Amino acid sequence: MNRMKRLLCLVCCFCWLSVIVYGSKKISTFYLSELKCENLINPLGIDNVTPHFSWKLKGDGWKGGQTYYEIQVASDSILLVQDKADLWNTGKLKSKTSVMVPYQGKALTSRSLCYWRVRVWDAKKQASSWSPVARFGVGILDQSQMKGEYIGASVEGGKICAPILRKKVKLTQGETSFLHVNTLGYHEIYVNGKKVGEDVLTPAVSHLSKRSLIVTYDITPYLREGENDLLIWLGQGWYKTTTFGAAYEGPLVKAELDVLRNGKWEVVTKTDGSWYGRESGYSDTGTWRALQFGGERVDGRILPRDLSTQALDKMKWTPVVKVNVPDHIASPQMCEINKIHQILQAVSVKKLGESLWLVDMGKVQTGWFEMQMPILPAGHEVIMEYSDNLTKDGEFDKQGESDIYISGGKQGEYFRNKFNHHAFRYVRISNLPQKPETGAMKSLQIYGDYKQTATFECSDADLNAIHQMIQYTMKCLTFSGYMVDCPHLERAGYGGDGNSSTMSLQTMYDVAPTFENWVQTWGDSMREGGSLPHVGPNPGAGGGGPYWCGFFVQAPWRTYVNYNDPRLIEKYYSQMKEWFKYVDKYTVDGLLKRWPDTKYRDWYLGDWLAPMGVDAGNQASVDLVSNCFISECLSTMYKTAITLGKREEAEEFAIRREKLNKLIHQTFYRADEGIYSTGSQLDMCYPMLVGVVPDSLYNKVKENVVAMTEEKYKGHIA
Repeated sequence: MNRMKRLLCLVCCFCWLSVIVYGSKKISTFYLSELKCENLINPLGIDNVTPHFSWKLKGDGWKGGQTYYEIQVASDSILLVQDKADLWNTGKLKSKTSVMVPYQGKALTSRSLCYWRVRVWDAKKQASSWSPVARFGVGILDQSQMKGEYIGASVEGGKICAPILRKKVKLTQGETSFLHVNTLGYHEIYVNGKKVGEDVLTPAVSHLSKRSLIVTYDITPYLREGENDLLIWLGQGWYKTTTFGAAYEGPLVKAELDVLRNGKWEVVTKTDGSWYGRESGYSDTGTWRALQFGGERVDGRILPRDLSTQALDKMKWTPVVKVNVPDHIASPQMCEINKIHQILQAVSVKKLGESLWLVDMGKVQTGWFEMQMPILPAGHEVIMEYSDNLTKDGEFDKQGESDIYISGGKQGEYFRNKFNHHAFRYVRISNLPQKPETGAMKSLQIYGDYKQTATFECSDADLNAIHQMIQYTMKCLTFSGYMVDCPHLERAGYGGDGNSSTMSLQTMYDVAPTFENWVQTWGDSMREGGSLPHVGPNPGAGGGGPYWCGFFVQAPWRTYVNYNDPRLIEKYYSQMKEWFKYVDKYTVDGLLKRWPDTKYRDWYLGDWLAPMGVDAGNQASVDLVSNCFISECLSTMYKTAITLGKREEAEEFAIRREKLNKLIHQTFYRADEGIYSTGSQLDMCYPMLVGVVPDSLYNKVKENVVAMTEEKYKGHIA
């Protein structure tokens, strides 16, 4: 009773104190949110020791914008609450900057775990409250410091594509525990039967013959006192002999579990020969070359539904194998995770024939298919094929993607993708005796964990529909740290698609981390002498031309312009210059000419997928378009060099561009007709865009373009 009275007294005192404090002090009506470090929210493993901080002002009480800020960084969140930041305290600093503010505190190292907060003042000298405390961790920066060996499941009588690897670890509940995972292939992490995190299809893409990615997990909330079950479920993904020349027929993992004790990290376990593995029932059916992505074969007779320790102990486990992997870079993943963002239920089922069904999911999505299975005989196979459209005759249009489910003969079985994905609206299900219910089937939409940052609406319904289509399409294409040309047929990060879409994509969504990862794959894909592929990462040859390669020049600059993020231009400027040396190698009499095909690059295009009636393959048009693009890249290099304080180099780029523009005009302008090259709209407009057209001819060329568009093409582009 006395204890209760004391508690009530404390509560009353706190309430009166709150009245006294807040009643005598004006409460700020604006606040800070979306605290980011390296453009990521609470990243646990960044790839550098000089992070950048960003935040947003919210609320309607701030006047005239930010005028000052104060950032505090500490090694423990309690120190921030006590106003004793031990790593960095800016004090009240005059600045309007709230994006990518660089850290200038005490030196950080691999595995540093830091907490930070910020407050700001507006033009009326009103101070915000301190922001909520955020955190960031420095990842493993030197891969030689990462403990563990690459391990996989033993292969007996065939390859194991998606094994489950297991280790029992004794831990103390509540101790901060970080698991650093470096997989060649995909992975999912489970602790004591529960999946860690919301991420799927992890890690992001990388040029696997040059680099793999390390993903860090905080597994503290999943731990129990004493013995804990740690599972790493692997999938092949891009790690295949048919793509990046995999060193092993199955996926591999190197991992390290660290526990924070007395302010220092201790390695409590790592991947080595003491782990055990088993089949999961999942296997991959595709080569992951273009048009050969296949799907997944899931054997319900093998698939474990229960991952509890009791269930796992009853299964058969065999020792893992240790695999020597060729030297390559392993670095922290610096882009958004993939997440399941939307789940749709099937809208209709149509019978096509005996045990053959067509399912309509309502709209196209990139992601997974899930289906509750009826009770079927053990070993019975159900085939699911996917398509994003039907033919004009309403027939199923195959696109080379399918999954197989083998029944375990039990009630309550279901199929769900795990280490592959599809782009689909329609599912053709065969060898299923009874009609599936719409409620038994779902599509799970997957894309990167980024936010929409722009909207568009006008009085024209067609323009609104076009915008919505583009915005939705880009969301379906942007995941795993890059944007693909199509998520089903090629899944390739084509530079041409990127160049034509970057400004729209970066306006519609906050995808700065996506470009951090994507541009990295391009840097890793560069060959000796500055040669670049047409796709990044580069698992095989892809068609394109200079406009595709030059994505490596344009994307870093555009990311800087759109996000005030200078890291890409700082990091890759020297490699951009290397590419221009390669361009010089194939420049004849001042103009770029066709370079040779290679094992990693096909074709030499100017424009691509032009409407019917436009001769985009005309060599004169190809040469004009390619050289106009080089002019555009020279302009970008000039601006990049100026921004980096390299004025002399900038002037060299400017002089080179001026000479090139004059030569383009002299070579491709047909004065008798007032047109460039073939006279197509692109051949006319691109010279105008990059400054090739002399001032004295500009109006004439413009009038010719307008007249051609109105008279010949009736206001269209072809």
